[in-house]
Amino acid sequence: MNFFRVILAGGMLGAAVPAQAVYAPVPAQEQGKSLVLSVRSGLSYDTNLFGAAAKNVESAVFQIAPKAAYNASLTDQTFLALSYQLTVDHFDNRPGDKTLDSHEVSARVAHAFSAASNLDVLEVFQASRNPESLLSGAPINSDQSNNRNEVNVTWFTAPTAKTGLTVKARTAHTDFRDAVLSRSLDRTENLFGVSGSYAVLPEVKAVAEARHQDVFYRKLGESKNKASDYLMAGLDYAFAQKFTASARVGSEWRHRDAERSATSPYAEVSVKYDYTESSFLSGGFMSTLEETSDTARFTDSNVNRVFVNVQHHLTALIAVSGSCTYEASVLQGRRGVSDIDEDTVRAGAALSYLPTKNWTVSASYDLDHVTSGDRAREMVRHRVGVSASYAF
Repeated sequence: MNFFRVILAGGMLGAAVPAQAVYAPVPAQEQGKSLVLSVRSGLSYDTNLFGAAAKNVESAVFQIAPKAAYNASLTDQTFLALSYQLTVDHFDNRPGDKTLDSHEVSARVAHAFSAASNLDVLEVFQASRNPESLLSGAPINSDQSNNRNEVNVTWFTAPTAKTGLTVKARTAHTDFRDAVLSRSLDRTENLFGVSGSYAVLPEVKAVAEARHQDVFYRKLGESKNKASDYLMAGLDYAFAQKFTASARVGSEWRHRDAERSATSPYAEVSVKYDYTESSFLSGGFMSTLEETSDTARFTDSNVNRVFVNVQHHLTALIAVSGSCTYEASVLQGRRGVSDIDEDTVRAGAALSYLPTKNWTVSASYDLDHVTSGDRAREMVRHRVGVSASYAF
């Protein structure tokens, strides 16, 4: 028996998010090979390189991005995936360095111990010199380049035909290149969770889950560190391999060092509908506490996030795609500092032409728009571009 198929059926394929030039989910060409080499080249125009509230720096950007990816079943029980992508951006108008190199390396191993037990380990390292999603409220025209390393480990077992047990662990380490941002935002986030499921119906599973999170800031952590405990319940639903849905609702108990602790509701809901083999619609909602870019004034941010993604093939060769995320946030002020309401929209759209199994040509548009009770945190950024990629 090919136990790798069991991993696929169990939904344990937590793959790395590929480096994209746009927010929209641009379709990837199916190569059917273990080793795929590709290169993407493009030209775009960015109206706000640093996400500044004022005195925007605008520039044309030329990009070239070669990538190597290896995916193969080493045995019937073990799957290996490796990838490396280099992205070189050259700016027509940018203070300081005009040519920036970014890197992304990912490694994943999935192993099925049996038909009822498997382990999935994924590590992704990113050195981003030209980040897509910029920080609102950072010093005007500051360099937001950062390094991030994230490791995810998931173990699943099915003690009986109707029950399942999942253990998850994640650690993420973030470092900013700019000295001011580094002193404020460099941190390590650790998350550990355990969940149990019961098949109420063949397509419906009831789930109970507990998580613990620690956030450690490497500078001035005594006033910024925090720990959270979560308890939640929910359902997982899968119908005919075309429609899937997952929901979790519960509470978060957050302990903040040197600041008031808090209890808040927690929710995450996601749905996906694959209405054709290559077209889909997905969306979701999340309510949680997240880290803020201004740790001097705020402890964290209470975020309510809604997102929608769509990919639709107009013909066999032409696809349109879009993505939109809306966040309604309340920045939680430290003692003596008032809370601030903030709304963020990140959206993207792309039109792609796939003339052969090797070529993809795309035109894209991205928008970042932040409105805030603090004018210095507001930001508008537009990006429009064309690109072509070739895989061989």
